[in-house]
Amino acid sequence: MHILKTQTDKLIVGTNDVSYTAPDISPTGTAVLNGPVYVGKTAASPGYEAVLNVASNGATQQPFDTQPAYESSLAIKADGNLTVAGDGKTANALLISGGSSVDTIHVIGDMFVSGSVDCGNKGKLAARFATADSLPPKAFDIEHPTKGKGHRLRYVSLEGPESAVYCRGRLKESNVITLPDYWKDLVHKDSITVQLQPIGSNQNLVIQEFNNEFIVIAEDSTNTDLITDLSTIDCFYHVYGERKDVNPLLVEYEGNSRYDYPDPNFSEDSDISPEDRNYRDPKYNFPRNTITT
Repeated sequence: MHILKTQTDKLIVGTNDVSYTAPDISPTGTAVLNGPVYVGKTAASPGYEAVLNVASNGATQQPFDTQPAYESSLAIKADGNLTVAGDGKTANALLISGGSSVDTIHVIGDMFVSGSVDCGNKGKLAARFATADSLPPKAFDIEHPTKGKGHRLRYVSLEGPESAVYCRGRLKESNVITLPDYWKDLVHKDSITVQLQPIGSNQNLVIQEFNNEFIVIAEDSTNTDLITDLSTIDCFYHVYGERKDVNPLLVEYEGNSRYDYPDPNFSEDSDISPEDRNYRDPKYNFPRNTITT
């Protein structure tokens, strides 16, 4: 061991004081360590993996030690702000599929952040944002299919074996369910299904006509005549339809993970940039999921 002590308030381990330029303005208590540092019994011992090797496990005490051994669940706790500037020396060895990546920070395990996080919309994060906020379900936010540029349409879809949307409500003293005006450009009219739940009493309601603009219902009390007394109609309704602005969902496919989905436009791990994705790519126009005609 070679320890060079140039002054009482500064410690230098090694032969090079990298803090020194004339005149010496190093603060009191400065330590200059020319080699790797070990704190606790690290997994890197007896080698080293970094300049600073820190563990929450204490080293085995010698028999002559009289001070208690330390115990801690944390390897590092910083009571202050941190800045990490990467130097491009480390690569991500746990890439999911191909390519290369350089990580400034590599976290193995879960991370909890109590405040806001500004990560920037880049790389895989951008693809995940695209999955959540663009065309593919679950949530989608698109240019309005009817009003066009300058207008948006945002839906959050239910889980199911199709890219579907729904409309629900109550129909009272009327026999026409008027669907949102943009459904004619969003939904296949031959995919519509309707569920009716009479309120108050059994009304024998039937679907007389349906498309992707409106549903006409009637009360059938004799199986030969359709009553059109609107004052007797009071029901809840659910209307479902399969979207036609995106390719049908391929429900079952061969693969080992979600990254094997055949249409790369829908994959969060795709090399296709979000702005270049084509969710109606004719190469992946799979069979329709629901047809009701």
